Amino acid sequence: MNTSKIFQVTSLIFLFLSNPAWSQDDPGSQAKKKQPGYGHGRGMHQSDGRHEVDHKVFQYLLQNHDKIVRTVKELPDGVETLTESDVPEVAEKIKDHVEWMAYRVENRQPIRMRDPLFAELFKHTDKIKIVHKDTEKGVKVIETSDDPYVVKLIQAHAKAVSGFVERGFAEAMKNHSVPETAEIGDPEYSYPAIAEYGKVVQLPNAAQQPRDGSKILVDVTKGGTPDKLNPGIEKVARFVNIYKGAGKKPAQVEIAIVLHGEATLTILNSDIYSKRFETNGNPNLDCLHQLHEAGVEILVCGQSLIGKNAKQDEVVVFVDVAVSALTSLVNLQADGFSYVPLGN
Repeated sequence: MNTSKIFQVTSLIFLFLSNPAWSQDDPGSQAKKKQPGYGHGRGMHQSDGRHEVDHKVFQYLLQNHDKIVRTVKELPDGVETLTESDVPEVAEKIKDHVEWMAYRVENRQPIRMRDPLFAELFKHTDKIKIVHKDTEKGVKVIETSDDPYVVKLIQAHAKAVSGFVERGFAEAMKNHSVPETAEIGDPEYSYPAIAEYGKVVQLPNAAQQPRDGSKILVDVTKGGTPDKLNPGIEKVARFVNIYKGAGKKPAQVEIAIVLHGEATLTILNSDIYSKRFETNGNPNLDCLHQLHEAGVEILVCGQSLIGKNAKQDEVVVFVDVAVSALTSLVNLQADGFSYVPLGN
């Protein structure tokens, strides 16, 4: 046996070791009771009882990670490992954990879904074959797949879990990336509502999904290069696109934007803007008009406008001139809008 401790894991050994929020799904009665002293044993149906037992096993193995030795061999279609301990109690806990993890893989009962690698691996458990055999001091495992992409996941997972054995809890707190492959590819950006501005990626399973009935007040004060779109305005386009297509489903949202400070003159009509800044038109108007068409209320501070020697009739027709940014911000927040400052 290679005692250099090439730490790597197959059959998803210690998959739970890294999960602070242990799964409470009980694998059920199909697994056989093997280890004494486990109360109802592996066949129990009470999820809370199984959860408590699993939690104790996982904590124990993490605490005793330095007493575990494993060798690994990468195969063309997966990995082969031998995971053992000279401490009898640790060896028994390894055997118990492996049997339960094999069951979870076979029955697609995922855990550690916050970790990108583990979440991706559990999407493909139907393509994973696990063969495990107890030894005197632990478990020998062969984990394979006919799918080249899943093979990469198996091997990447094995490398990640190596850290659990080597570093215990310190490694368990980390996220682990999915291997770069053609299947993952580049992010798929889209423009659900505002074309060409504010690209987003759809994340249907992410936390904090867009909610119907949200009300957002965006305060834009920062200027930009006169011949380019103001970055704050494009961020508003992204906000609209997020609610229209970045979550699991589109959500209804009310958005108001208040322009003042150095962002005041972004709303001038093309002729006036061109003369003032020596540009070919106003680069902000296409995005602003799309925002208007999408239902965004666009307000410019009248005090800032006049203070910068501009006139109300020089403002494009779809933008409203407000008495001030102050009154706009106060009134809209009183109406239930959440305040989001940009460039303050």
